[in-house]
Amino acid sequence: MPVQAVAADKLIKATGETLSVREIFYSLQGEGLRSGDPSIFIRLAFCNKDCWFCDTDWSYGTSMTVDAIIKEIAEFPCKWIVWTGGEPTLQLTDEIVEIFKKLGYKQAIETNGTKVPPNGLDYITCSPKVEPPRLHRSFKNRHVGEFRYPVGMDGIDPPNIIELPPADYYYVSPLFLGEEKKRFVLDQGNLQQCIEFVKNTPGWRLSMQQHKIWDVR
Repeated sequence: MPVQAVAADKLIKATGETLSVREIFYSLQGEGLRSGDPSIFIRLAFCNKDCWFCDTDWSYGTSMTVDAIIKEIAEFPCKWIVWTGGEPTLQLTDEIVEIFKKLGYKQAIETNGTKVPPNGLDYITCSPKVEPPRLHRSFKNRHVGEFRYPVGMDGIDPPNIIELPPADYYYVSPLFLGEEKKRFVLDQGNLQQCIEFVKNTPGWRLSMQQHKIWDVR
């Protein structure tokens, strides 16, 4: 048995945890600082918000053991995991993050800011769906890599940066429109709104869901 499999087996027996997984796939990160980087996306089911502009049907998933997840992602030539959703903090734990860390994986999370993320993550992306006071509670002892606000067509208006927890980067991202739970249509009005906001508001940057333009998952 390969060394990695033996190590994983020992770790899994210590936790015995399972996750409800919506999908696992290998692609390019399409947003924020890591845009263009190859990543393994583990999309967890369920969310504690129900935003009309969401591009994912997170309402169901398949129960998978950590062992099964490790075996599935082992085929990918990549050591970056992106935990996404839904809202991954509803399921992801310190123990699960530690398992993948010991197997050599770097781990990012994409969260809505409603809950405290697990310890041990290498990068935190927050697309906030709550007000700044809640964000300060969620990230009190966590280093945030980037905040990314969806903007346009009744999206979320970004607050003043000084109201937010410290982060390395602050992005606005134009909402894509189109079919419910897919949202693959770039709206030029939303894009222009973001461009003007960035030009007139120091400290903010533009991010786009480039994977939708590239036509990759």
